[in-house]
Amino acid sequence: MTDIITKPNSHSSTLAVLAMVGAGASFALINGALQASTMQLGVASTTAAFWQYAFGLLVAIPWVLRGGPSALKTDQIGWHLLRAVLAVIGIQLWVAGLAKVQIWQAIALVMTSPFFVIIGAKLFFRERVGWVRWLATIAGFSGGMLILEPWTESFHWGAILPVGAAAFWAGTSLVTKKLTRTEAADTITLYLLLLLTPVNAFLAFGNDGVMVSGLSMWLLLGAGGLTVLANYLLTLAYQKADAAFIQPFDHLKLPLNIAVGWFAFGFAPSGAFWPGAIIIVGASLLVMVDENRATRKARMANA
Repeated sequence: MTDIITKPNSHSSTLAVLAMVGAGASFALINGALQASTMQLGVASTTAAFWQYAFGLLVAIPWVLRGGPSALKTDQIGWHLLRAVLAVIGIQLWVAGLAKVQIWQAIALVMTSPFFVIIGAKLFFRERVGWVRWLATIAGFSGGMLILEPWTESFHWGAILPVGAAAFWAGTSLVTKKLTRTEAADTITLYLLLLLTPVNAFLAFGNDGVMVSGLSMWLLLGAGGLTVLANYLLTLAYQKADAAFIQPFDHLKLPLNIAVGWFAFGFAPSGAFWPGAIIIVGASLLVMVDENRATRKARMANA
């Protein structure tokens, strides 16, 4: 028996690429808005995180609830709560990191998240991790160390925050993977949105409150709207083409964020950034190639 793999047509492929690039550009603008409101305008990172996701919830919830009350049915409330906790911590660390380090450094360091996923999959789900992925993981973290430069006098601990965000978002991905075995996508999305906002509000009230005004408010409202747009475009990209085809375009988020940092704030990457970023991107592509090889091998075994 021979597997028949349906390849996307040229129109679908083009749309998928445009959607992925659009998602990357949207995320870059979100990061620029968050960095402007926190680092430049002095808004507390907890307040910025609250407004970003509160506005995103208002925009997205009518779409998520289109299936009616049945979307709330779940037998996995504990896993939903754990996913929300991990996501909140990741969000808070990410926005706090953008308040302290330049955007180019933050985005490169958060790209270490797939390597945390590999470690978590081995530790918690006992998945088999081959030598190629272990090699890629070691290389990816080595690239992160080159960017951080903890051995220099210019290093400060705020630079660790994006790495912490990457670790907790990896945990979120692992829990999501478990939930998708029994839960509908709408249910997973709905519970995350419903649980994120009150927790973010609690953290914001416990810090400097949630009140912002003027340019900060517009920046954060824009970040919220772009968050919904970016996730929609990301979903569209994966609907129109195979993940293996569009995944390399995800790495365009690195130059896009560098461009936003340069034009908006005049931030330019240091010399150590470039070899570190190349190693992280190369290691990510190595993981993708290994995943494709494993998938083909599994298809041949089932043929």
